[in-house]
Amino acid sequence: MSGDPLVIGAVAVLGAVAGLGADYVARRWPDHEEGYMQRRALDWATLIVVITGAASGAGLAARFAPDPQSFAVYALLFVPLLVLLATDLDQRVLPDLVTLPLIVFAAVLLIGGWSPALADKELGRISGVAAGILAPVLLLVSDRVIGGDLGMGDVKLSISLGLIFGLTALFYGLLLASIGFAAVLIALMAIRRLGMKSAVPFGPVLIFAAFLAALAA
Repeated sequence: MSGDPLVIGAVAVLGAVAGLGADYVARRWPDHEEGYMQRRALDWATLIVVITGAASGAGLAARFAPDPQSFAVYALLFVPLLVLLATDLDQRVLPDLVTLPLIVFAAVLLIGGWSPALADKELGRISGVAAGILAPVLLLVSDRVIGGDLGMGDVKLSISLGLIFGLTALFYGLLLASIGFAAVLIALMAIRRLGMKSAVPFGPVLIFAAFLAALAA
């Protein structure tokens, strides 16, 4: 892979197309609750997923231009993550049909030493296992403390991300993603688009954290 701007731009376009496809899937699957319009028009959720697809494609292409193997691994990761982002924004659900295979995928990468974030680290596998255990535990504990509404899909997703990125990269990504997410929530509440008791999906935080962790690792 080349770091040429044209190549990066082309990958960004492919990422945007993948995001549009993910939104298309989310508007039709999983089955929506009765009364929900399954053929909703393109909206703000579509825009978020498309922009995320374009940004992740461009960022990963630029970051891993000299390392096409790492880019390929992350491409295989971020396509299903875009689907999860779309379904969480659309229905606040992270389907098992995506999250469970991701755990298997992450475990295979960790065992085989193919995770780009951990492959060159002396204690990479230990860090991956530790993060795969600690990330969901910390999410569950913090959710119970603050009385949140964390779903089991979020927990399953955090396991796979922990196995792939390890302690340092994942928690770095979570910190930055949480700060950014909090800023967005405050802005939405300030303009009265969101209330104090509004249900807010946590999946996007994990997915954006994965993107940041991939760039930082």
